[in-house]
Amino acid sequence: MSRPTLEVADILRTHGDRFIEQNRSWLSYQHLKVLRAIRRCRTSALGGHLDNCSHCGHSAISFNSCRNRHCPKCQAQARQRWLAAREQELLGLSYFHVVFTLPHELNRICQRNQRVMYNLLFKAVSETMLEVAADPKHLGADIGFLAILHTWGQNLLLHPHLHCLVPTGGLSPDHSRWVHPRYDFFLPVGVLEKVFQGKFVDGLKRAYRRRKLSLGGATASLSKPKAFAAFLRTLHRQRWVAYVKHAMAGPVSVLRYLGRYTHRVAISNHRLVSFDGEQVTFRWKDYARGSKQRLMTLTASEFLRRYTQHILPHGFVRIRQFGFLANRHRSKSLSLISTLLIGGSARTPRPTPTTATWQCPRCGRMMRIACRLTAQQLISRCPYPDTS
Repeated sequence: MSRPTLEVADILRTHGDRFIEQNRSWLSYQHLKVLRAIRRCRTSALGGHLDNCSHCGHSAISFNSCRNRHCPKCQAQARQRWLAAREQELLGLSYFHVVFTLPHELNRICQRNQRVMYNLLFKAVSETMLEVAADPKHLGADIGFLAILHTWGQNLLLHPHLHCLVPTGGLSPDHSRWVHPRYDFFLPVGVLEKVFQGKFVDGLKRAYRRRKLSLGGATASLSKPKAFAAFLRTLHRQRWVAYVKHAMAGPVSVLRYLGRYTHRVAISNHRLVSFDGEQVTFRWKDYARGSKQRLMTLTASEFLRRYTQHILPHGFVRIRQFGFLANRHRSKSLSLISTLLIGGSARTPRPTPTTATWQCPRCGRMMRIACRLTAQQLISRCPYPDTS
């Protein structure tokens, strides 16, 4: 993919100081830290290294990346490393892709209570999946799955949802055999939706009772018990959405499929179309109208506000594994499943994802680091401005 002509960092360098000054009342230290990292990524401000080609002698200076998980430029290598670690955990089965979405009425509470609400989303989804799968009426098995939190829609508005990737089937209750699903849809969508709704609303009620929710600003009225109870009734009356799609089969396809979701950020630099110093135009996919590609133009301040609301709390884990894929017994479970699936032959050798390398632009050979440079050394060597 070619290098984008416009980046989120460019918008931050032009409009970031003004945006921060206008929004200090709600911007946290974590917000400021992430915005500063994106702004300085791959500039002289973070230092760098001098690279040499041992074949033709070509040399070039490369700036260091910020490695922040919210930075659009720093996800490709992180994705490859993560996929390489996951490749030996894939089973020789087809997988299902299940998506659970929160109603938009919860958005304002999510904005003020990210850690509580998103942890509750993981908890409600994991309990729903494991409980419905264990029911003999549906699958009657212990399953394992990967869940990835996304908080955005294509238009950058808040749209919290979990992507789950689930192997087709599960372990029997006594772990003596592998149980294959009876139906093409793996687990009934209607049941998943109702159980998910009940578990999340019950968890929200407990969080309110234990005073774990911060309710102020646009949500201040919900601090009164009667108002909150009425709000919960509206959540019970509407349909909560779960979506089930049959994913690819085979390790190569599943790895590629996983790569679409694991290390994404709210918007990639390649979706940015133009920025005139005041307004930002970007491409988005309108799913409500047949996934038609459209253009959206926002003020720089509104664009950065939408982008910033997807910055997660420090240390929050947005990729989690459950059931037999949970960390505490994953290795043992996968070994057992490999044995049960056709005597262990179902886990085939995995293709290792290719790692991006820095190649010489003249001869195509490998560039190697000759020395590392501090920000001050780079400023003295290069005519690049310090964007700190």
